[in-house]
Amino acid sequence: MRSSHSLDRVDTAFDDDRLVADAGLLLPATLAHHLGLKGLVESHLDLGAAVGAANVGDKLLTLVASALAGGDCIDDARALRAGGTERVLGFALKAASTLGTFLRSFRWGHVRQLDAVSRELLARAWAAGAGPGAAPFTIDLDSTICETYGLAKEGALHHGYTGVRGYHPLLAVAAGTGDVLMARLREGRANTARGAAHFLTETIGRVRYAGAVGALTMRADSGFYAHEIVAVCQRLGVRYSITVRQQRSLRRVIEAIPQDAWAPIPYWLEGGADVAETTYTPFAGEKGAKPVRLIVRRVKPTPGSQLALFALYDYHAFITDRDGGTLALEADHRRHSEIENAIRDLKYGVGLNHLPSGKFAANGAWLAVQVIAHNLARWTARIGLGAGIVTTRTLRRRLFGLAGRLTRSARRVTLHLPARWPWAIGFTAALTRLRAIPIVA
Repeated sequence: MRSSHSLDRVDTAFDDDRLVADAGLLLPATLAHHLGLKGLVESHLDLGAAVGAANVGDKLLTLVASALAGGDCIDDARALRAGGTERVLGFALKAASTLGTFLRSFRWGHVRQLDAVSRELLARAWAAGAGPGAAPFTIDLDSTICETYGLAKEGALHHGYTGVRGYHPLLAVAAGTGDVLMARLREGRANTARGAAHFLTETIGRVRYAGAVGALTMRADSGFYAHEIVAVCQRLGVRYSITVRQQRSLRRVIEAIPQDAWAPIPYWLEGGADVAETTYTPFAGEKGAKPVRLIVRRVKPTPGSQLALFALYDYHAFITDRDGGTLALEADHRRHSEIENAIRDLKYGVGLNHLPSGKFAANGAWLAVQVIAHNLARWTARIGLGAGIVTTRTLRRRLFGLAGRLTRSARRVTLHLPARWPWAIGFTAALTRLRAIPIVA
């Protein structure tokens, strides 16, 4: 490049009201419009006489759009008010200071009102083509730690069981799609299973309401190994698959499994992993306790590791009342770990890695906003692109973060996007499919 054309000679000017920095947000904004998200918020969320009670639909949609654009704090929403973005999104974008006042107006009952919004939104999205219909459906139950650093956040003043200060929300995620079915904020020192039985009951009711009419299964790790969780599944006709805590009585049961009952499974270490099945009665001291299937996977420690000095095998066991072959059920139970991908997308795809307020209820509302943004991204990919799981960061890089320019001619607005964009065909097809969804009044 000649010196006369060096970068030092490029002039800049922030002076074009027709430019749109995140023009691809037209896709999730179109989906939200056709699903009637703004109307849902306005009909369900009533902040009473609080200062932030006005225009709740526009405020929540601004926060959702900011999350989809990569904003992980309230102040990041300011970027949406630049250029012509508001004309692309189709609602009134609110100032960051207004959004902060809005979130601080929440009480816990208002967070539960947002739960009702998410419940109805899930039903509408599934009815529009994103749902499982009559197919078998699996709910993955888990929790995560959202680390905080300040000492003035309600519910996050103490270190939790991991030694980390922060919050400890519960999450229910749809296996295979990563849709967040339900989420609830808890204080950081909450035990993993605290409130989980009631949470699971609500989640099952939610997916049934949303249109999942097929057989239901719930998968969880050992943190949810509790009589109350199993009782909920049995009462509501849901099959379960739950990792068992390694207790002394369980270890005796595993040691009694005959050597010829172990079947090898594929593993990176030759002969390194086997599976077997026996019968076990969990929660034997509880009324109505009965034996169920106990499926155990044993794994040889990595050669040279510290564990290899003390143990011949490492055991992983889970209880289940499901029908099916041992090897198939064991492989399916291990797929519970896929929920970590959804949790990662909540934290690094949208803005759950940062809980911005000192108010517990405000952070509960922030969690609800991130769940809505996450789900809109997943549904945009599934309904619009006809694709499987696409992370929010990938969607942002390829579609949402497109730069655009608005022009007007013959009473029609045109959004001009970059020529030769590699994913232009997918964007156009997705917009056509999303616009074909009947608008919910």
